[in-house]
Amino acid sequence: QPQLVQSGGRLVQAGGSLRLSCAASGRTSSIYAMGWFRQAPGKEREFVAAIGWSGGKRYYVDSVKGRFTISRDKDKNTVYLQMNSLKPEDTAVYYCASTRAPSILTTLGSYDYWGQGTQVTVSS
Repeated sequence: QPQLVQSGGRLVQAGGSLRLSCAASGRTSSIYAMGWFRQAPGKEREFVAAIGWSGGKRYYVDSVKGRFTISRDKDKNTVYLQMNSLKPEDTAVYYCASTRAPSILTTLGSYDYWGQGTQVTVSS
């Protein structure tokens, strides 16, 4: 099974940028797609972005379109989330996840493996 290790979260001012990374190791050949989710205090975990591992098709939640970009480096088995024009409402713990099979990539339950989470805090 793949193991996912995240990095990149920190405190940033509103309007700033941040890039999150998620490195996959282990059985990465089974990855069909990878996604990013986030969970703010007192809220449910929500979909942010996803990318097909082979073809690279991207999906975004409306609230981050035009500000966030998901990408992947297949040689490094790493997926990235570039976050620009950050807002205080983007503050959350961000999680990367992988799925082995074609599924609804915006749905939490479609993912099999999860990273450890990384805190992103956007100050106003």
